[in-house]
Amino acid sequence: MPTYAVTYTYTDDTAQRDAVRADHRTYLSGLADDGVVRASGPLAPVAGVPDGALLIFEAASRDALDALVDADPFVEAGLVAGRDVREWNVVIGGFAS
Repeated sequence: MPTYAVTYTYTDDTAQRDAVRADHRTYLSGLADDGVVRASGPLAPVAGVPDGALLIFEAASRDALDALVDADPFVEAGLVAGRDVREWNVVIGGFAS
């Protein structure tokens, strides 16, 4: 099954992000329990760069991945200003098949 690296760029609405965070984490935790999300978490702050996160998914296809990401409560609430999706060919380490 393909592995995807997804990077979110968040809006600057930190209050709304705080309000939706529990639902976002519950959603991703459920996907992790199903083996779809392999890892997820915020990226360390960098001066001049918007807040964001890195998520590692295993999904049957890009369309399947897009449906999962679109259903993320952060995305549904308009808190993700941008996302970059790259299929990742993992050859070494804990995520390798």
